[in-house]
Amino acid sequence: MAVKTGLLPDRYTGPQPIGHGGMGEIYRATDTALGRVVAVKLLAQAYALDEAVRERFTREALAAARLSGNSNIVTIYDVGEQRGRPFIVMEYLSGGSLEERLRADGAEPPSRALAWLDQAASALDAAHRAGVVHRDVKPANLLLDRNDVVHVADFGIASAAGLGSLTQTGTVLGTASYLSPEQAKGERTTPASDRYSLGIVAFELLTGRRPFEAESVAAEALQHVTAAIPSVREVDPSAPSELDPVFEKALAKNPDDRYGSCAEFVASLRHALEDAAGATRIVAPPPARYQPRRTRRGRLLPLLGLLALFAIGGGIAAATLGRGTDKPTALPPVSVKTVTQQGTTVQQTVTVSAPPPTTSAPASSSGDALNAQAYELMKRGDFAGALPLLQQAVQALQGQNDDINTGYANFNLGVTLVQLGRCAEAVPYLETAKHLEPGRHEVHDAQKLAQKCS
Repeated sequence: MAVKTGLLPDRYTGPQPIGHGGMGEIYRATDTALGRVVAVKLLAQAYALDEAVRERFTREALAAARLSGNSNIVTIYDVGEQRGRPFIVMEYLSGGSLEERLRADGAEPPSRALAWLDQAASALDAAHRAGVVHRDVKPANLLLDRNDVVHVADFGIASAAGLGSLTQTGTVLGTASYLSPEQAKGERTTPASDRYSLGIVAFELLTGRRPFEAESVAAEALQHVTAAIPSVREVDPSAPSELDPVFEKALAKNPDDRYGSCAEFVASLRHALEDAAGATRIVAPPPARYQPRRTRRGRLLPLLGLLALFAIGGGIAAATLGRGTDKPTALPPVSVKTVTQQGTTVQQTVTVSAPPPTTSAPASSSGDALNAQAYELMKRGDFAGALPLLQQAVQALQGQNDDINTGYANFNLGVTLVQLGRCAEAVPYLETAKHLEPGRHEVHDAQKLAQKCS
C-alpha cells in the first residue's frame, strides 16, 4: 500500500501500515540513523487539532517511556511531531498479539497461557510500582516478539503519578470486554483495575471465551458491574473447577477483595492447575520407546523418552566436567514422572543436562545464569516455567563467542517448545544448535521429532 511522502521524518524510511488504534495509525519503518526496524504510531489527522487528544497521545509516550527498561514492556525510542501530527517511535514486534492468537486458536494450553500471563504480570506490576496504571489491559495490547514473549503495549489511556489528571470522574476509558467494574461505572482506577482486566484475559486464554459476553458494549460493561462470575466449566466443560476460587478473587467486584499483585494472581492460577493435575511421583524408567500423548490440537507428540537430551551437552558436558581427571564424569540419571490426571496415567521420560560448568568463578554471562535456572525447571518437568528463561538466555548469548553455551541454550529452547506442543517454533532453534554442533545425534533426533509433530 502506498504511503504519502513526508508522512514521517526523513530518518524513518519505507513506512508500511501494519495496524491502527483508536487514536491513529501504526507503521513499520526503518530507522536509517540506527539501522533497525521500528514501529511508528502517528496520531490521526482528525485528532491532531484536538488539544485534549494530543495531550492523551503525549501522555502515552511519557508513561511508556518511563517504563521502557522493563523487558516485557514495549520500548519507546523517540517522540516528536511531523507536520503538526505527534508520533511515537517504538520497538517493532513481529509476533502479532494475543488477540490474534485467540482468534486463530481459541483456548491455549495452560502451560503457554501461564507463560504469557507471567510475562504480562511482570510488566504490569513494574508499571504499578512506578505509579502507572494501564487502564486498557486486553489481548490486543499484549504483543508477541519473534520468540513468543509478551510485551505490554499502548499506554494511551494510562494514568501516571506526577503527570496531571487527564480525565474527570465519570468518564469511561478502556475496552468494554475487559473493563473493571469501577471503570464501567466511571470511578477512579487503580492497579487493582489492571489486575481485574488481566483476570479477564486469563479466563479467555484458558477457556477460549470471556466470562461476560453480550451483544452490545453497554450490556457487556453492565455485566462487569452486576453479573455473577461464571464457573469455568460453564464456559469450557474441560476446564478444571479448581480455577473457580482463583477467578472469584481475581474478578471480585470490590477492588480491595482482589489479589495484591498480578504475580500473586498468576501464581494462584499455576497452583490451581497443578492441584487439578493430581499428584506427581518419581518411578522407575519405562522401556526405551516413545510414550505418545495427544496434544491440545489432537496431534500425537512422542515424548522425549528416546532422546538423550544432553543439549550439545551429553559428551561435551561430560568432557567439561571431567577435565583434570583421568576418567569421564558420569552422565546425569534419567528422571521419569508419572502424572495421574482425571483417571488417566501418562508416563513422561525426560533427560536433561546441566549447562557446561565453569571451573572456577561463576559464569559472567547472564545468558549462562538463565540457562542454569531453566535447567533446574526442566529437570522438574516445568517446561512452561523454563520457556521464558531460555528465550532470554538465547537472546543474551547472541553474538558471544561461546558456541557451547549458545548451542546448549538453543537446543534446550527447541526441546522445551516441542514439549509444549509448539513444534514449528522449535525448528529454527534446533537448526542453530545443529549448526553449532553438527555432530550431535541428540540434535538430529530432536529435529526429526519436531518435524513429525509440526
